[in-house]
Amino acid sequence: MDAELLKEWFTLENILNLIEQYRSFGPLPGILLPMIEAFLPFLPLVLIVMANANAFGLWLGFLYSWLGASAGAYFVFLVVRKFGQKRFLSFLKKQPKVQVLTNWVERRGFGPLFLLLCFPFTPSALVNIVAGLSRISYAQYMLSVLAGKMVMIFTVSFVGHDIKSLITQPGRTLIVAVIVFILWFVGKRIENRLIKSETIIMEIEINNRAENGERQRQRQRV
Repeated sequence: MDAELLKEWFTLENILNLIEQYRSFGPLPGILLPMIEAFLPFLPLVLIVMANANAFGLWLGFLYSWLGASAGAYFVFLVVRKFGQKRFLSFLKKQPKVQVLTNWVERRGFGPLFLLLCFPFTPSALVNIVAGLSRISYAQYMLSVLAGKMVMIFTVSFVGHDIKSLITQPGRTLIVAVIVFILWFVGKRIENRLIKSETIIMEIEINNRAENGERQRQRQRV
């Protein structure tokens, strides 16, 4: 089964059936699914969180999703931090977007990182990789993940914890759709704005270094 077929299989109904099938394992399916998503980011985290909230109830579903997603994000961070300098992962550092975000994480630290992780449609997999490649501390990133994922996952759990009412109450469905769109729109705006501002800063630094180098060469000639 390739990635595209796997992604298509992960509908809300199939995820709920999967959780019910392994209900005898207690909270384990609810924790493992969002943890696996951190390593396979093409899986739909929003649907997994909604399925947990429907299968286990709002509060337990939120707790299991939060634990799994936070643990998965931190594991990805640890893997990249340990092996990011190795040759087989060196291609990551050459990506322009990764370079911009790495520089941004090292400059800004907790605040904007937490803000990005609060929104369900920002590329959390990219954030995990970038943080692993940066010099941000383990404790600082763990705090960002726990706090950001808490806000994001509770929002999604609260919005989608009662699927039946979404079907029987069109007004609530409309409100949920508007909230989801706002979360997507604001998250993308913040992401694009941060990347744009950091790109400008990097370009200014590169130009300044070039000018300083030219001045030094001129002094040496004199």
